[in-house]
Amino acid sequence: MGYTDLDMDLLRSFVTVVDAGGFTAAGARLGRTQAAMSIRIKRLEDLLERRVFDRTSRTPTLTRDGELLLSYARQILKLNDETVQRFAEPDNEGELRLGVAEYFVPQHLPTLLSRFTQTYPRVHIQVKVGLNDNLFQLVERGELDLVIARRDKPQQGGRLLRRERLRWVTAQDSRIDPEASLPICTLPPPCIFRSRGFSALEAMGRPWRVVYTSESVIGVIAAARAGLGVAILPESALAPGLTTLSTEEGYPELGDIEIALFGEKKERRRLTSTLVRFIEESLQPLHHSQLDA
Repeated sequence: MGYTDLDMDLLRSFVTVVDAGGFTAAGARLGRTQAAMSIRIKRLEDLLERRVFDRTSRTPTLTRDGELLLSYARQILKLNDETVQRFAEPDNEGELRLGVAEYFVPQHLPTLLSRFTQTYPRVHIQVKVGLNDNLFQLVERGELDLVIARRDKPQQGGRLLRRERLRWVTAQDSRIDPEASLPICTLPPPCIFRSRGFSALEAMGRPWRVVYTSESVIGVIAAARAGLGVAILPESALAPGLTTLSTEEGYPELGDIEIALFGEKKERRRLTSTLVRFIEESLQPLHHSQLDA
């Protein structure tokens, strides 16, 4: 029985087109032209004898076969990349005390770190999850090596990892009365999510009231998911059971926040860069852009 071997380069091109939001953006990421990306996708379709993108409209979308392939392609590339990383950097070892702002992918962080320790068993990570100010105090006292947290201005330093939109969210089956004061579930002050939301509501003249305050983002998520009110969360903190609320529904834009890495030291750059790259690559499938031409 003959077997068809999938080309890893073609699979990576396919996944990058999906994650980047189109052929042009994917080509920019991989150092290829838009035409070259189209050729690669055509080669993949010829190899599989299936269409993976529907090109009948101006904006190409995944076909049913494309959606099925995407799941397999991610698994294949994940296993390939972890294998290559494991053998390419066999001497990566040491200890890292990592602080992570709790609003940064709270649903995915434990699984992500578990995968990292399986790939790099000689790197031992101690993780402290907390709020921005507490984490910065710990790294200043030398009790943490690295912190992944919000950067409010470039002067704070740190290495930018990603930008995320702040979103209004509530339970999927929640019904918010547009005439009543908006019930809000929030962290206590000082909190940039809270202050941005309140300022935006006051600017548009919409009344609000705090119905639930929690010291943790997980507590805020639980309250919003239970239907107590709306919450303000960064995109990486969105969880099942929540739905986002749009400007068309009367909820003002809240802008972006920056997530950055603080505390890097030159002598440990190789070790920290390995962890950061792993986190960045693992987060890509969590946030898909809408495909464009």
